[in-house]
Amino acid sequence: MSSKSKEKLVLAYSGGLDTSVIAHWLVHRKGYNVVTCEVGLGQNEDLKAATEKAHAVGASKVFVVDAVQDFVEQFAFLALIANAAYEHDYLLGTSLARPIIAREQIKIARKVGANWVSHGATGKGNDQVRFELTYQALMPRIKILSPWKNDDFLNEFNGREDLLEYAEKHGIPVEAKKKKKYSTDRNIIHSSHEGEILENPSKAPPLEEILERTVMPQNAPDKTTSLDIYFEHGIPVMVHNKSTGNKVTGSVEIINYLNKIGGKNGIGIVDKVESRYVGMKSRGVYETPGFTILHAAHRKMESLTLDREVIFRKETMMPDIARLIYFGHWYSPEMETQIGSVLLTQEKVSGRVGVKLYKGNVLCDTVESDSSLYNLAQVSFEGQGGGFDQRDSTGFIRVTGTRFRNHSLSRGKVMGEKVYK
Repeated sequence: MSSKSKEKLVLAYSGGLDTSVIAHWLVHRKGYNVVTCEVGLGQNEDLKAATEKAHAVGASKVFVVDAVQDFVEQFAFLALIANAAYEHDYLLGTSLARPIIAREQIKIARKVGANWVSHGATGKGNDQVRFELTYQALMPRIKILSPWKNDDFLNEFNGREDLLEYAEKHGIPVEAKKKKKYSTDRNIIHSSHEGEILENPSKAPPLEEILERTVMPQNAPDKTTSLDIYFEHGIPVMVHNKSTGNKVTGSVEIINYLNKIGGKNGIGIVDKVESRYVGMKSRGVYETPGFTILHAAHRKMESLTLDREVIFRKETMMPDIARLIYFGHWYSPEMETQIGSVLLTQEKVSGRVGVKLYKGNVLCDTVESDSSLYNLAQVSFEGQGGGFDQRDSTGFIRVTGTRFRNHSLSRGKVMGEKVYK
C-alpha cells in the first residue's frame, strides 16, 4: 500500500500492550493511516499517557472520548432495569462496554472519512463479536480488520511474549512486563481479571492478590453500613448513607459512591466459569461492588410495585436479554424489542429501598413507594378488612383443582400412589 493510497483506519485503542503493538503494526507493516479512538468509561487510567503512546506508535490523529455518562445512562442502567445477569451472576460489565466503544469508533470513522475499523480482541473471545456486530449495525458498509484473525499478524505473533519482543525492538512505550500475571479490564461498572492460575478452575483464585477495588469480606469492617437508595421509574436517583448522612445524586456519582462503599464492605466478588459465545468455557474473577448493590435494591423495589404477572414475564425475558448483551447483540432488532418492553414495566418502579451492607452481604430490609401494590389490610392475619373475603377462596381452589381431579381419576394413580375414587 503506497503512501499516496493509504486508507484511513480507526482503531479502538487503550494504550496497552496489544493495541499499541497493533497500531504500530498497522502503520508500519500494513501501511494504514491509523486514527486511534480512546473511550473513557470510568476506568481510572491515564488517557493522556495513552494519547502520547498513540502518537509515538504512528497514529495520525488521536481522539479521546469521555463517554462514561452515556455508558451508565444509555447502557448500564438499561441492563439494570432488566435485572440482566448472564448465567446467574455476571452483571455484564465488559459486555456492556464494547458496543459503546464501537459506537464511538463509528462516529469517528464517519467524521474523518475512514472506511476501515479495527480492534485488539482475539479470535477466541466474546469481544470480537461485540465490536464487529456493532460496526455492522451502525455502518453496514464499513470494512473490518481484526488482527488476531489476520494471517500476516498471526504469522508474526503467537502471543504475549511476541508482542513484548516487538514492542522492545521498535521502542514502543508500554508498561506491560513479562511478570504481569493477569489480564484486567476496567470500567466504572467493574474490574474483570483473567489469565494465569485463573485459567485452571480446579485452583482457588488468590483473591487477595487479584482484587483491586474490593476487600475480602472477612477483612471488611465489623459494622453494618446502612443506605437508602431512591428510584424513579427504575433508575437510581439518590443514595443516602444513613451511617454518615451523605447524600449522593447523579448517575456517575451514584455508581462511583456505591463502588467505594461496596468495595469497603467486600461486596460484589464473583469467581465465575462462564460459557463464551464461541463455544468454549472460560474462567474469570469479577469485582462489581456498586452495581451489585443496585441490582439487589432494584429487585426489591420491583417486588413492591410490579404486578405478579409482570414480574413473571420480566423474569422470563431476563435470561434472553442477558444473552443478547453478552453475545454482542446490543443493536439487534430483538434487543430493541425486549428493552422496549422492559421500559414499559418501569413506570411505577419508584420509591425508597433500605439497604444494609455487611461483610460481602447486601440485605434489602425496607421498601416503600407511592405506587406500592402492598395492601396491609388484605394481607394481615388480623381482621377481615381490605375487600378480600376469605370464603371466596373455596370456590376458586375448587375450580382450579378440576384438572387435577380429572387427571388422577383417569389414571387411577398419581406420583406412584393409588387414587381412592
